[in-house]
Amino acid sequence: MALREVIPLLCPEQLEDAAVEAALRDTSPDLGVVVAFGQFIPKRIRELPRLGYCINGHASLLPRWRGAAPIARAILAGDEVTGVSVMRVEKEMDAGAVALQRGLAIGPGETAGELTARIAALTAELVTEAVEKIEAIDIVWTDQDPSGVTEAPKLERDDARIDWNEPADALVRRVRAMAPNPGAFSKLEGKALRILACTREDGPADAAPGTVRNKPGLPLAIATGDGWLVPNVIQRAGGKAMEIDAFLRGRAVPDGVRLGDG
Repeated sequence: MALREVIPLLCPEQLEDAAVEAALRDTSPDLGVVVAFGQFIPKRIRELPRLGYCINGHASLLPRWRGAAPIARAILAGDEVTGVSVMRVEKEMDAGAVALQRGLAIGPGETAGELTARIAALTAELVTEAVEKIEAIDIVWTDQDPSGVTEAPKLERDDARIDWNEPADALVRRVRAMAPNPGAFSKLEGKALRILACTREDGPADAAPGTVRNKPGLPLAIATGDGWLVPNVIQRAGGKAMEIDAFLRGRAVPDGVRLGDG
């Protein structure tokens, strides 16, 4: 869109490059706006705009969930509400003063992918409102309460690994938080198996964690540390995501087989 509308476009791999700073100065910007930008922004870039600062649309209600993965961390923690914050960009990650916030309820079965799409739309609205308030000199900045800070570090591979000793409720949240990417995973007969959608079944599990129950008249389920997890959409390594019934038509999963690294 920028190219079509003849808007200057930079795609820097490193903001530390002096040529990037020079190109930014040539545009004589009034304000900087940052959303989901993974690089550290040096002070000379943060303060380069005429107004002397940049703003950021962040996918949480700060100071909760500062960091790279606020949406997944909110789902993992079982939060019922998240939202968007517009703040000033400072040296410390996501620690700047906040001007606007708006909450968003997390659906009971909502995945990170679904929630990300809703948060993206809300971020666009809130950042637009903030820019208009800045232009009208009607913006008020409030420092964050340090006592409410929680961290949302970048997701690592182990965050997606399923530990069947955890209770079913926690594992359902993990599947939702990792869907669609990277996808919560375990191993079936030594090969990776991603679970992309699931529910829990009430009642205690009468088998060791990770044990598959595949009996006539019952949905396939996997024993956890507390309760059963019922996979709805799964994906084999190198394969495509499939509804569980379609998967089972092409591959037998014996009753009593155990999932996991063991």
